Amino acid sequence: MEPVTQPPTDRFNEEKSAYTVRGADKPDIEAGVAAIRGVAKGLPARPGVYRMVDARGDILYVGKARALRNRVTQYTQVARLTKRLQRMVSQTRAMQIVTTNTEAEALLLEAQLIKRYRPPYNVLLRDDKSFPFILLREDHEYARVQKHRGARRAKGQYYGPFASAGSVTRTLNALQKLFLLRSCSDSFFATRKRPCLLFQIRRCSAPCVGRISQADYAELVADAKDFLAGKSTQVQQKLGKAMEQASVDLDFELAAVYRDRLRALTFIQGTQTIHAEGLGDADIFALACKGGTMCIQAFFIRGGNNWGHRSFFPAHTNDVPEAEVLTSFLTQFYEEVPPPKLVLLDRVLPEADLLSEALSTRAERKVTLRVPRRGDQANMMRQAQRNATEELDRHLAETSTQARNLRALAELFELEGPPERIEVYDNSHVMGTSAVGAMIVAGPEGFRKNAYRKFNIKREETVPGDDFAMMREVLGRRFARLEKEDPDRSKGDWPDLLLIDGGKGQLSAVTETLECAGIHDVPVVAISKGPDRDAGREVFHLPGGREITLPPNAPLLFYLQRLRDEAHRFAIGAHRQKRAKNFAANPLDDVPGIGPGRKRALLMHFGTARAVKGAALEDLEKAPGISRTMARGIYDYFHPAG
Repeated sequence: MEPVTQPPTDRFNEEKSAYTVRGADKPDIEAGVAAIRGVAKGLPARPGVYRMVDARGDILYVGKARALRNRVTQYTQVARLTKRLQRMVSQTRAMQIVTTNTEAEALLLEAQLIKRYRPPYNVLLRDDKSFPFILLREDHEYARVQKHRGARRAKGQYYGPFASAGSVTRTLNALQKLFLLRSCSDSFFATRKRPCLLFQIRRCSAPCVGRISQADYAELVADAKDFLAGKSTQVQQKLGKAMEQASVDLDFELAAVYRDRLRALTFIQGTQTIHAEGLGDADIFALACKGGTMCIQAFFIRGGNNWGHRSFFPAHTNDVPEAEVLTSFLTQFYEEVPPPKLVLLDRVLPEADLLSEALSTRAERKVTLRVPRRGDQANMMRQAQRNATEELDRHLAETSTQARNLRALAELFELEGPPERIEVYDNSHVMGTSAVGAMIVAGPEGFRKNAYRKFNIKREETVPGDDFAMMREVLGRRFARLEKEDPDRSKGDWPDLLLIDGGKGQLSAVTETLECAGIHDVPVVAISKGPDRDAGREVFHLPGGREITLPPNAPLLFYLQRLRDEAHRFAIGAHRQKRAKNFAANPLDDVPGIGPGRKRALLMHFGTARAVKGAALEDLEKAPGISRTMARGIYDYFHPAG
């Protein structure tokens, strides 16, 4: 056996071992069984994780086991395997094994590796977007409330997850009205001389200019924590009493402020489509299956408040039992999201105790899995099941329409079959500045946003503003990378159809680029606006001079317009981001030897970076902290000889 060194993971520091056996590179099941049998002979009867590897070294499948030897040996009994697992075994040419101390640790490591490698034979959580949270930052004497995604490094309280950015934004707006907490950055806070607009519209208490004392602001923060922890009734009673007292004191302006805050609280409570009072922190999951497609509906309850719901459609679920799909989904889902104290499920899972142990290990506290049978929790579960079924029906209807569109697309452009991967390209710039190219990807499941790419136009030979040259650069770089990373076209990253936003010129630039690269089998179509750039009168340009138009009400035309518009939206967004970054750039950032301290001294002395750029050598020498040698370097940088 050939040993394989495995890098230690952050979560598992215990002793691990790994094994690899390579079999003959034959595309048959006997070679796969031989490779697996060679590994199984030397495996221990202890928990661990195994990886099936193909002839190219790609991970086919990640699994966990209570006893590795017994579990891996089962794959050599081909007659007992499903067709899906038989295909996997036939492609297997090596195995990699990692042992762990417990089966729960193996389950967590399995989820970690599935998320990293995304193997084709594992059930995959297809929606890999991070979830938004509300962060109450406490690294400042006046706490700040903001939306947060990604790693949780900042000091403060995190509340979530929320189902969407929209639900976070709505809740943040209501929280600002209710508790008047600041949302500005620390630098903005420190430079204020008078209240900003948020104070004028009663969404901030203006602590930046002393309109509220630190003690009173701390009380608002405490109320916000109580509310987000599910104590909204106490907050409501407190505000009601304060409004009554203000009315008794004839301070009607203050009473109006409390009235508006009560309205904001009522708004938040009124948006709860699931009434979860008394539930505390919990997640609710229900699974619906129809026609081989599965939908998992998730509701997020925090502090008794419903913070939205999201539908998931796991991939690679054919021939996989529903309970196994739900178990795999939960382990991957809680890789990124901290598990709550209670997880409600619509069915009993065979490994519920193991999953509960693994999630408790991850959360560092007890996590309970429960299947509600009666009462309010059962009513909430029925609503989640109904939503899962309805969402699945909508998804199947959309998928059916998508399939019809792809078949019609293949017929219209004479493709070999319905395309699995469509790449759409567009450029964006303003008079040649901040130029970017953009690529979006679509397929049978819709837009694949994790495959979108943007290209900064950076070649010297690309003339600013030359759309044809920009398209040549973008496509040249894209296919040069494809040839390098997937030369045998086995990973599914090669497009079945290229759509170009443009006319004959863009089409010629793309076809010329592909021919120079030796690529002759990727269909290309350019989409241009019709007369007077009217939507609905688009012209589709094909190589060889052929042009196609579709009736204005054709469903396929609407589909192609959606693809083109999505590419345009993505390109415009990338261009705006680059332009904003360029606007924010400081000319002093690129001067050799100028760090933050010297840059601050120069700006304090001259006022602006433009003034530094235009300053005479004598003036630069007078700036504090700038030596004569440094002044000469700055002057020469902005005034190169010749």
